[in-house]
Amino acid sequence: MAHKYIWWKTPQEATRQPERIIAQVMDIGNYDDVQRLVAMVGEKSLRRVIINAEAGQFSERSWHYWHYRLGLAAPGRVPDMPKRSRQ
Repeated sequence: MAHKYIWWKTPQEATRQPERIIAQVMDIGNYDDVQRLVAMVGEKSLRRVIINAEAGQFSERSWHYWHYRLGLAAPGRVPDMPKRSRQ
């Protein structure tokens, strides 16, 4: 999946950051690829990725979906998306 979802890097470069690949598939993946991802890495890995997400990795829609899907938030209680810090 690396070549499809991290198209700006070679697959070898992309696989050095598996969490980035997981986040990309979670954010923009099609249904089949998401199902394949869940089967490959498990929901525990998906939870870890979204809990440690960086600003800009998820759209608002994906952010809400995955918090509900993974049981990380009750309806109406999704945490704010990560924000870039100004230094």
